[in-house]
Amino acid sequence: MDTVLPHIFYQNVNDALEWLRAAFGFMEHYRYGNPVSGAQVYLGDAYMMVSRARGKATPKELGYGTQSLTVFVDDVDAHYARAKLAGVRIVEDLHETAYGERQYGAEDCEGHHWLFSQHVQDVSPDEWGATIAQS
Repeated sequence: MDTVLPHIFYQNVNDALEWLRAAFGFMEHYRYGNPVSGAQVYLGDAYMMVSRARGKATPKELGYGTQSLTVFVDDVDAHYARAKLAGVRIVEDLHETAYGERQYGAEDCEGHHWLFSQHVQDVSPDEWGATIAQS
């Protein structure tokens, strides 16, 4: 959380917190407001804020995604199994990427797109077609 702390908006923070815990394993660090208007959650070293949408539309309401979040986990196969068991909508099956990550994509209860990933091999960016920027 020292570098980037994303804020994800949900219409119902309580429902989102329960869903994120049950489906993806996020743990709650703290919550605030009465009724609850926000909370900080974490999974491993990944922290994020869950906030009430307050006039903002969620991807589910918009009918399209607005961003994608990647969370690195220690055991992506176990995480994938947990998500499937919880009935999560899987939008990208578990696979290994050209850049050395094992990952899958999913949508949460309000349509936010997530990638859960585990680094499995070092691959130089030029091996999969990327160009390294010159400083």
